[in-house]
Amino acid sequence: MELVEKVSNIDSNYIAIVLIALFFSLEQILNTQLSFLKRKQHLLQNFPFYILFFVGNFAWAIFVVFSIEWLNENQIGLFYYIKLPVWIKLILGVAMIDMVTYWFHRMAHNIHFVWRFHRVHHSDTSMDSSTYFRGHPLEIFFWFGVSNIIATGIFGLDLITLGLYYVIATPFFVIEHVNLKFPSWLDKTLGWVITTPNLHKVHHDQDEFYTNSNYADVFIIWDRLFGTFKYKHPNDIKLGLKEFDHPKKQTFWYLLKSPFININK
Repeated sequence: MELVEKVSNIDSNYIAIVLIALFFSLEQILNTQLSFLKRKQHLLQNFPFYILFFVGNFAWAIFVVFSIEWLNENQIGLFYYIKLPVWIKLILGVAMIDMVTYWFHRMAHNIHFVWRFHRVHHSDTSMDSSTYFRGHPLEIFFWFGVSNIIATGIFGLDLITLGLYYVIATPFFVIEHVNLKFPSWLDKTLGWVITTPNLHKVHHDQDEFYTNSNYADVFIIWDRLFGTFKYKHPNDIKLGLKEFDHPKKQTFWYLLKSPFININK
């Protein structure tokens, strides 16, 4: 139990930075899946989003921790009424957070107001490891705040479980966007259960039929169970959104204001 607590307390922000530094370096020297110019400029356009995310994450974390501790003190949630070993609760807890995140991700695509913010992440026409950074800072209240509090309230999770989830999920968040070639056998084996990079890239296809699929962050099984799984060969994927195709619409300042303006396709 002590080991689990220590692992769950590792800051996922540090994990993300280390992984992005590693994979961004590999993207410069290995055969990439998608070719594009101005990679350093692409990184510099995405990095300011991470700074805003880090600040917002720190500020919002205070409220999230307070809310989860209150729910725990009042023993609210399903796991308080089921006697299970701690390790099983941890495994189930991680899976349940991922399932709730799946449904929130699905809502982000189907609720117009939320989509206006979430599409900032989907706007990237030149995906690489730095795409992990690209997300509107106001989205953090939807993802990190509301989804985690609701998951805790439904299932009776604690901060250790939440921390463990992000230690596990953060490598997925980064690697899913990496611009490297991955063998198709990964999709045909591990891809039955977890989200592989090729399967996540389908979710970033310009075609709305594919954009509205493969929502799961860690366990692709949720898409398979709830009927949103789709496959497209990586070579046939065209990334981004049609309304953001112009280079001027790829700049940090434009993307930051984009949820508040009308954008023609």
